[in-house]
Amino acid sequence: MKKAALSFILVLILILFYTPMSLAQVQTRLRVIQASNVGSSIDPSLKDLHGQLGSLFSFTSYRLLRDEFLSLSPNRPAQIPVHKERALEITLIGQHREISELRVKIKREGMDILNTQVRLYPGRTVLIGGPKHGEGVVILALSARF
Repeated sequence: MKKAALSFILVLILILFYTPMSLAQVQTRLRVIQASNVGSSIDPSLKDLHGQLGSLFSFTSYRLLRDEFLSLSPNRPAQIPVHKERALEITLIGQHREISELRVKIKREGMDILNTQVRLYPGRTVLIGGPKHGEGVVILALSARF
């Protein structure tokens, strides 16, 4: 009886540690930001990114265009329409203990104009400079909880 109980517990432990990644989901926040040199304001909802934006980019104005919360599953692209002919595609391509790997694409008329891969750590934000938009450029801010 003790052997059976011990074997059962061992199997449960193995199942917990070797659960397929396909069952894992990563909660991701995407903020689409327009950065420009027109004016000198920062959107109040971007205050938490102000220092990071200023240290990486040399713009005087930052405006939040979109704030999305996504639940990403491995190898299942999330499509987000961004502008008339542009779409954003985010795919969870890997997940390890403290790292989620994402592929980020911006498509214009079906063609990739940005295709990059990022690693996200819990509680940190990654900024990606994107294409021109209006009188400035688009910056993507990605963060994850897992």
